[in-house]
Amino acid sequence: MTDLLELDLAGLRNSYAMRQSNPVKVVEAYLSAIAAKDAALRSYITVAGDAARIEAEASRRRWAENRPLGLLDGVPISIKDNIDVAGLPCTAGTAAFRARIPQQDAPVVTDLRRRGAVILGKLNLHEGAFGATTDNPVYGRCMNPVRPGHTPGGSSGGSAAAVAARLCAAALGTDTMGSVRLPAAYCGVYGFKPSNAAVSTEGVVPLSPTLDSVGVLTRSAASMVIMAEALLRRTTGAVRVTRKPAGLRVGVPRQLAEIDLAPAVASAFDRFLDRLRDAGMIVSPLDLPTWHPGKARRAGLLVTEVEAAAYYIQQLGADLTGLSSGFAAALRYPIQAGPSRIAAAYEAIEAVRLDCRRAFAGVELIAMPTAPQTSFSHDDVTPTNQADCTALANFVRGPAMTLPFARHPLPIGMQLMAAPGADDLLFDIAVPMEEALHGD
Repeated sequence: MTDLLELDLAGLRNSYAMRQSNPVKVVEAYLSAIAAKDAALRSYITVAGDAARIEAEASRRRWAENRPLGLLDGVPISIKDNIDVAGLPCTAGTAAFRARIPQQDAPVVTDLRRRGAVILGKLNLHEGAFGATTDNPVYGRCMNPVRPGHTPGGSSGGSAAAVAARLCAAALGTDTMGSVRLPAAYCGVYGFKPSNAAVSTEGVVPLSPTLDSVGVLTRSAASMVIMAEALLRRTTGAVRVTRKPAGLRVGVPRQLAEIDLAPAVASAFDRFLDRLRDAGMIVSPLDLPTWHPGKARRAGLLVTEVEAAAYYIQQLGADLTGLSSGFAAALRYPIQAGPSRIAAAYEAIEAVRLDCRRAFAGVELIAMPTAPQTSFSHDDVTPTNQADCTALANFVRGPAMTLPFARHPLPIGMQLMAAPGADDLLFDIAVPMEEALHGD
C-alpha cells in the first residue's frame, strides 16, 4: 500500500494501464492513510469515503474496459474547503458556513470529474482563506508533516499538508497573495498559480475577486503540469512535451533587497540562481521601481479586507455572526482606514501591475524565493512579511510556480513568475527545471 501512495499522477496512470493496480486499491490506500495520520495533522475537514469508493469503482471499470477519461482518471484529489463540491460541506474554514452544503460542483471540480478524478474530501484552511498559518480556530490547527508543531503555511495549508503527507495524490487550493505557493514551499511540494481569470473562480467562496485564483499542489513537476492543464481545460490525454530552459532571460528584482530574507533562504536563492545559469538561462538584475514589497503587501491586504468585507457582510450581516473575533476585526478595518487609503491601495497595486508588465518586455521570467523564511512553530510570532515575494504575481495577474529546492533543515521553495497569459512557458520548463534543480 505504501508504494501506491508514492506514485505521482503519471505513475498512477501507468500502474492502471499496466494492470499493476487499480483506482479502488489506490483510494483505499489513501483512505487508510488518512484514518491513520490525519488526527495528528488535521489537514482534512471532511473525508468523502463512501463517495470516493463509488467514484473509484467507476474508474476501475473504465480502465478495465480500456476507456479511461484521461491522465486524471482514478487519481485521488482533495479540494480546499472554500471550493464547492456538490453534497459536501463548504465551510471556508468558518463556523458561519459549517452547515453550507452546495448542490453543484464549482467548475474547477467539474473539470476534474470530467477527467475521472476521484474526490477524497475537503481540506483545512486558514479561516476565510485570510491568513498564512492554517491555525484554524474552528476546525483545528493544521500541522506541517515535515515537522510536528510547525505551520504548513496558508491559507491552503491543509492542501499542502495532505499532499506532503501522502494523504492525496494532488490538491486544489486558492491563491490570493501566495496562498498556494507559500504552503507548498513550507511543506516541500510543488505549487502553481495560473494567470488570473484563466481558471474560473465560480463556486469559490471569495476573498478578493481582484486577486483570487485557483491553483494546484502536487509532489512532482509533471503532476503539477497535468493538474494545471486540466484546470485550464487543456487536453490531458498525454504528458506535455517539454522544452529546454536555455536562453530564457530571467530577471531578479533589485527590490528583493528590501525583504528580510532568512539567511538559509538567501543562501539557497544564490544557489538557485547558479542552477539557472548552469541550465543556460540568462540571469540579470531587474528594476521594478514602483514595487516596494512591504508597502505593496499592505496595499494588497487592505484591498483583500475591503472585498472580503463586502462579501461576508452581505452573507452574514453587519455583526459578522459566526466569524472569529480576529477575522471579523480584519473585515471591519476598512472602515477605520477610510476611502482615501483604500483608493490609494488600489492605485498602488495597479502601478505595480503596470510596472511589472513593462518589465516582461525584457525578460521571460522573474525569479525570487517563494517565502522569506521557512516554516515556523505555531507558537512563534507570525512573520509579517510572509507574502512579500508571492503577492507580486497576484498583483500582475500572471502565472507563478514554486518548486522545492533545499532543506536547511526545513523545506525552502523557489519561485518563477511569467507574464500574464504565459502559463504555457511555465508548463514547458517545469520538468526540465525540476531536473536542473535536483540533478547532480
